[in-house]
Amino acid sequence: MTSKALFLDRDGVINVDHGYASRPQQIDFIEDIFPLCKWFQQQGYLIIVVTNQSGIGRGYYTEDDFLQLSDWMKAEFAQRGIKIAEFFFCPHHPEKAKGKYLKVCSCRKPNPGMLEQAKQKYDIDMAKSVMIGDNKTDMLAATRAGVTKRYLYSSDHIPDDTNIGYKRVDSLTRIYPM
Repeated sequence: MTSKALFLDRDGVINVDHGYASRPQQIDFIEDIFPLCKWFQQQGYLIIVVTNQSGIGRGYYTEDDFLQLSDWMKAEFAQRGIKIAEFFFCPHHPEKAKGKYLKVCSCRKPNPGMLEQAKQKYDIDMAKSVMIGDNKTDMLAATRAGVTKRYLYSSDHIPDDTNIGYKRVDSLTRIYPM
């Protein structure tokens, strides 16, 4: 039996992007993220986070710091009755990382690696899934992974010059019926 998923970028979609967040004190949740996730969960979607985390590769924080923050975020969602299935993350950067993290990889968005990992692990039907991101790299990764419903969450007018097709929304409430 296949599942459907709501794929979410983290910084800029779940929480305000303050840059390289690694502690709960640095997290300000985006307005309406909880009702959005609750609605999708009620519709049978798995909630999966796919996030580039080059701050690990740059040495700003450790993988353990990231995992602890992710567990804290899962708990915050769970307190509101929402289950995040998993956080998939890419710690690499092709130019600005250090050591083992300095590399070109298949998981860093716009590559589809994280979404493909989730697809394999959870038997996800990508054509029935949804991606919400705040960057064109999120939209490209989703397209390459076969996700057909894509939303670019941004208050800025960002023209779709990628020719891949996505809908730009300036409020998460525009994605689901309230």
